Amino acid sequence: MTKSYDVVVVGGGVVGLAAAWRARRRGLSVLVVERGRVGDGASGVAAGMLAPVTEADFGEDRAIALNLAGLERWPAFAAELSERSGVDTGYRRSGALVVAADRDDAEVLRRVAGLQRSLGLEASWLTGREARRLEPGLSPRVPGALEAPAEGYVDPPGVVAGLRAALLAEGGELREQTTVERLELADGGAHLEGMVLGDGASVRAEHVVLAAGAWSGGLAGLPPGEAPPIRPVKGQILSLRAGDRSLPAERLIRTLRCYVVSRTDGRVVIGATTEERGFDVRVTAEGIYRLLEAAREVLPDVDELEFVSARAGLRPGTPDNAPVVGRGEVDGLVWATGHGRNGVLLAPITAEALAALVCGEEPPEELASYGPDRFPARAVGAGRP
Repeated sequence: MTKSYDVVVVGGGVVGLAAAWRARRRGLSVLVVERGRVGDGASGVAAGMLAPVTEADFGEDRAIALNLAGLERWPAFAAELSERSGVDTGYRRSGALVVAADRDDAEVLRRVAGLQRSLGLEASWLTGREARRLEPGLSPRVPGALEAPAEGYVDPPGVVAGLRAALLAEGGELREQTTVERLELADGGAHLEGMVLGDGASVRAEHVVLAAGAWSGGLAGLPPGEAPPIRPVKGQILSLRAGDRSLPAERLIRTLRCYVVSRTDGRVVIGATTEERGFDVRVTAEGIYRLLEAAREVLPDVDELEFVSARAGLRPGTPDNAPVVGRGEVDGLVWATGHGRNGVLLAPITAEALAALVCGEEPPEELASYGPDRFPARAVGAGRP
């Protein structure tokens, strides 16, 4: 028997699950299809940083505005999700320091501080002594740092678990370890009817949200030129544990070469490499060495932490390093991919936009110009969700 839904979301990462939950909260019937387990993709190797101020860079005013809007959504989103699911998302407004490892770094960061002031961002430059007063674990060689007190992080596994629980509790459906064989279109490819799953089952849908990360463009049945140019960007991360030792820092620590997230339960995450390696997800000695070397430049005590694991994931990248959120050319198809390293940060505002789009409304203005139509010549990516 063919089942019908208002919305089928392809992809069970943070973005896909958040979109499905928001659509279900609107009263729509929802199915999430995930080829593995929810959170197994890029969400599973994300550090969960909520850090738009310290990521601000020259020539990216539009991205900065979007990322700030993403940060603004998180406190209410985290509170609502925890209330609905009973799961702790690990949301913490810890503040952040972008630390200069040497004088060259300090020169770069002073220019960034000028940009932040010109944009009215909440950030300030600290001397090395001032930075060490806030974070005593910093190296005595650190000449200075940028402080952004409004930034923080969440725990991605906690967010995924909360979204899964909330979606199912409110009547949404989830099919894990299920592939999508192909989309089914009508009217010469102009209108979406549904999809055929890997087990041969047919599903009808008014809307299909493609939120499969780096694999979003590889779905069979997409008309030529429909998919935006999504590519995989490899990132390796390192997980450590403080054990009986003190955490290396209370705040989110970033440098020009790495970040360090110290969680209150003793877990420490160091990331992340950025590599153009196609769909390669091998963990390499070089990648781990680079991360440890960069972290210990500013936090020498990471040397003493217990090794837990090292993983690699694939972020969905785009030519302009911005997400793709909007309606496709095929009626009923909606894109939600290309978030790069900001998938967790932008999940709440993306979910808000997707719920609006499938209800025939306009998305938040911060996302209005991020649809797939900004790419004049689209290219279908590799891989199958």
